[in-house]
Amino acid sequence: MTDGVFGRESGHEQVVHCHDRATGLKAIIAVYSTALGPALGGTRFYPYPDEDAALDDALALSKGMAYKNALAGLDLGGGKAVIMGDPDALKSEALLRAYGRFIQSLGGRYITACDVGTYVRDMDVIARETGFVTGRSREEGGAGDSSELTAFGVYQGMRASAEHCWGSPELKGTRVGVEGVGKVGKLLVGHLAQSGAEIVVTDVDERAVDQVRAVHPSVEVVDDTAALIASDVDIFAPCALGGVLDDDTVPALRAAIVCGAANNQLAHPGVEKLLQDRGILFAPDYLVNAGGTIQVSDELRGYDPDRARLKATSLYETAKAVFALADDEGVPAVTAADRLAERRMSEVSHLRSILTVR
Repeated sequence: MTDGVFGRESGHEQVVHCHDRATGLKAIIAVYSTALGPALGGTRFYPYPDEDAALDDALALSKGMAYKNALAGLDLGGGKAVIMGDPDALKSEALLRAYGRFIQSLGGRYITACDVGTYVRDMDVIARETGFVTGRSREEGGAGDSSELTAFGVYQGMRASAEHCWGSPELKGTRVGVEGVGKVGKLLVGHLAQSGAEIVVTDVDERAVDQVRAVHPSVEVVDDTAALIASDVDIFAPCALGGVLDDDTVPALRAAIVCGAANNQLAHPGVEKLLQDRGILFAPDYLVNAGGTIQVSDELRGYDPDRARLKATSLYETAKAVFALADDEGVPAVTAADRLAERRMSEVSHLRSILTVR
């Protein structure tokens, strides 16, 4: 186990490389900030092409978690972990428990949860080696799958975006394109269907599309992301992997709003300005997808579903505040969100210097 970022100037407090030969575990735990508290963030299990790609993902995702937790009003810092490999081929009880021991070795600086490629049942296994894990099953006293409140939070962000653009939070009659109908995307489709929105979807997994259409037969399907981006939709909701918004896709967008669950939707700095120049409102991903983090963080004090849902509902007002600040300061919404998050981290972190006795 080694610390370091191999020359990258990332601003992270700590990056831990974990390797257990016996189980084949290769993982990276990135702690961006503990200014507000222990760094909370999920574990992504993914077949990265190489270790550099895995490290870059861990660094970007952990920074996003710090901003997400700050903006959501949580007393938690930001971290993220990635396990390298195909989860279908590599995942085992022994590997997950070995990973849990590495988490335990950090002494509570990092608290894990589910992400792409990991599930509630995996958190239950990891919890056999460490107490610094959340998103556990309800049978084990946890909050269960965080996809539910993640989708709900995105829906609240979408309503706030609609109100900002069109004067009403109602989505009835709007046309929404959802890219990715996996754990979160399919639940978002459910909220949109209940609201009366028209829905267009795409996913690389045909089974996921079939499952959505079995429940919502009126949903339209297009072949791929490029087709969805070019579709005549009012709102584009990226709910797959990140980086979908770049120099090529932004000019092709026909939507007035981008609001989805995927992390790190902007492929590189500057894309937010491209969106602003085109008059497209970008709801910051780390703001609107914070519902899942709110859910699993509530588990840390004994999960109360009503309390967690009420907290996630507040993302609507937070999004409105971000959009208002962006308008006042003449900056993209993501810049306004960054400023609010950084302000909170800065204002609260100084409290650590005040000695208290308990």
